[in-house]
Formats: sequence, C-alpha cells, structure tokens
Amino acid sequence: MKLFRFGEPGQEKAGVILNNVKYDVSAFGEDYNEQFFQNNGLERLKAYVQQNEGSMPQVSDGVRLGSPIARPSKIVCIGLNYADHAKETNAAVPQEPIIFFKATSALCGPNDDVIIPRNSEKLDWEVELAVVIGKKASYVSEEDALDYVAGYTLHNDYSERAFQLERGGQWVKGKSNDTFAPVGPFLATSDELGDVNNLRLWLTVNGKSMQDGTTANLIFKIPFLISYLSQFMTLLPGDMITTGTPAGVGLGMNPQVYLKEGDVVELGIEGLGSSKQTVRAYAQN
Repeated sequence: MKLFRFGEPGQEKAGVILNNVKYDVSAFGEDYNEQFFQNNGLERLKAYVQQNEGSMPQVSDGVRLGSPIARPSKIVCIGLNYADHAKETNAAVPQEPIIFFKATSALCGPNDDVIIPRNSEKLDWEVELAVVIGKKASYVSEEDALDYVAGYTLHNDYSERAFQLERGGQWVKGKSNDTFAPVGPFLATSDELGDVNNLRLWLTVNGKSMQDGTTANLIFKIPFLISYLSQFMTLLPGDMITTGTPAGVGLGMNPQVYLKEGDVVELGIEGLGSSKQTVRAYAQN
C-alpha cells in the first residue's frame, strides 16, 4: 500500500493511493501514528480498503499533503553513509554509523515551504531514503531486521551548516529548525518498492541537478542500521531512520553553494515519488 496524509497542518487526515488515485480513508478512524503501527494497523487498513473499495471518497490533487506519518517519537539520522558524500566534505569514511537526531518539530509536508531560520548563513539540502519502523525493535538481529519495517519514504534532511559545524559541532542544532524535515509524498510498504538497495535518488535546485545517486552505494545497509540502532535504543512503531545522502550537497562544492530566498528544491527517489520546497525567509512576528 501507499499511505499519505492530507489537509491543513495539524488537521491532516489519512489516505491511501490505489492505481495512482488518492482516496480518503479518514472513516477508518485512525491516524498513521505509533498506535496505528503498533496495533497491526497496516493489515487492518488493508482489510478496510478491500471492504470499501469503490465507495471511498477521492482526494483532489490540489490538496496539501502532510508528512505521511504523524509525528514519530524520534527521527534518527545516519551521517556520512555514502562514501562519495564523506569524500566531498573531507570526512573519513565511518567505521561505525554516525548517529544524530533531528527534532520531531522539524517534520512537515513534502511540498511545504522551507523557512530560512533566524541568523542562518548556510542552508543546505540532502535527499535521503527514510525507513519507518513498524513494530517495537530492541536488540534485533540483522537477519530479522526487515521484519520490523513498515515502509519507506522520501526525506529532505535540510541542514544549516553554520549551526551544525561552527556552533559547537553539535549536528542536531543544524538539523532541527522548523520545516527542516519535509517527508513524503507517501509511505510505501516494502512490497511496493522492490530492491531497496538499488533505488535512484536525485535532487535539483532551480532546475539544476545537484544530487544523483543510488542506494546501492550505502555504506551501512538498512538491515544493519536497524539492528545496530536497536542495540542502543528501542525503536518504536512510526519512528523514522533517515539513511544518509549521496554527494552533491552545497557544503561539498568549491565554492560552497547555499540556498537563498526564492530558490526551488525538487527531489525524488525511484518508487517513492517526488517533493518540492520553495525557500522562504523567516517572517518576523
């Protein structure tokens, strides 16, 4: 299945995509959150859709999309997980996954504006494949790890590099501003996606290609990441693991290139659709 959420911020409703048509399943009565995934929501939703096929209201293409998952308990990020990205930023290829967190308040819809924070100097982009956890995972083996996956989605891991690298070296500060985690347009369950280790990722800025990579080049693959993280923390249903970005970020260019007001960022992953964000200045209250 492909799951999406639609409506105004904070008032999103649940939907599913069947044969490229969006349907409103808010009558199912649940949001796509921790409780939904924990209580076998995917299978129950599948049964609901089968029972109500033909009578579900359609959702027009002009409606705002929210993140396909409601705010998770955590967004766990993996840094420098593509060798070409490590090289372009003059960083060593990590021997173990580099882990940091992104504030869940950064979560927003796939086509929402990205807001330049106050005092921002170096706003950057990062197209990433995100994994959504489907059931509680603690001390999971690598062999069993994919059994804990609800699905996959597209994520732009926006980063303010000055905050990240020049304000004490704590990455979370450069990753957590409001609007810095546009997710979607939809969550695709594993059976929708095929080989998750061979998906093309791409990103453009104002129509110019900046990133064009493949998940085949992930240093640490998804089963390993799930198992590894579960040794240090319990992963809860709905949690998001965002797996890193390939080369082509503004930080790695010579001279460096950063986003400015009015820029348009478009990105996509094979099988997971595309998203588009326009850069806006922070509005002073």
